[in-house]
Amino acid sequence: MRAVPRGNKVPPSALSKRGRDKFTELERVRNHMQAPLPAGETRSAFGFRVYKSEEVKRRLEDLFHGKCAYCETYYAAQAPVDVEHYRPKGAVEDDPDHPGYWWLAMDWQNLLPSCIDCNRRRKQKTPELTSDLSVLHKTMLTGKKDCFPVSGDRAAGEEADVDLEDPLLLDPTRDDPGAHLHYWLGDGPSAGLVLPRSADGAVPVLPAIGDEVEGVIAHAADAGLSIRGAVSIQVYGLNRLHLVQERAQLLQRLRFLEYIVIHIGEAVQTLSRPHLTVHEEVLEATRNLIQLQDRVIAEMTALASPKAPYSVMAAAFIENFKRRLLAG
Repeated sequence: MRAVPRGNKVPPSALSKRGRDKFTELERVRNHMQAPLPAGETRSAFGFRVYKSEEVKRRLEDLFHGKCAYCETYYAAQAPVDVEHYRPKGAVEDDPDHPGYWWLAMDWQNLLPSCIDCNRRRKQKTPELTSDLSVLHKTMLTGKKDCFPVSGDRAAGEEADVDLEDPLLLDPTRDDPGAHLHYWLGDGPSAGLVLPRSADGAVPVLPAIGDEVEGVIAHAADAGLSIRGAVSIQVYGLNRLHLVQERAQLLQRLRFLEYIVIHIGEAVQTLSRPHLTVHEEVLEATRNLIQLQDRVIAEMTALASPKAPYSVMAAAFIENFKRRLLAG
């Protein structure tokens, strides 16, 4: 997950456009929610529409470079984008009496692009790092849907100040995900796992704890891990198997590019010995190798671009590579 500032652009006009009835959708849903109900009847769901407009989708695609806001996957490669409500619009999974944050269904600040796997609740095969640093595979219920856990009081209606809530899910347009999440950059079956950060900097371990958010919260608190990081990993499904495999392939590519950079550097050092630099052919070969090394480094840097999938993990790998070069 990458921090993406939303900026100061005016929200998409479709979100506040008035229809033939002269009402905005917010006004229509407000009337729907406030209309009195006959005794014994339940309120029907409102058919939200404007948040799915093409204008909104284009703006979100531009803002996130066509990537899922949560997992950084190119969603267009697998399915159309889900325009996702950070605060769910029609229901809250862990608070069945809550009507949902219907008044934010058309709020630009509440909309994010999501792939179907991060947004839709279903069983996913998920690898988890255990205490002996092996990987356990299990099937877990992941995907956000209407899940929105908070610590403390929840905003109950349109008049409530949602800024007073303490959400346990990360929002990349408001939060710094790097303060709560980091990636396992090593080789082997654990490569590509995203883990909650720990306060003491130790290797965080989040063994199998079931599908329930309460269990995730309790374990993270006991282990001194970021609760928001741990809950976001579980709810968004950031360690579902195919996603981890994609990140592991990227790590493998980065390790190969690192190998090339190092060995080109060693060859340049060899060719730079005084008794060899008197030969023009050696100097030309050295210049070519340096140009090649620059191109490989540029290729590595491009993988950490905001436009690239899994760019935060790639940036973390490059920073780790730099530290190892300085140390060695």
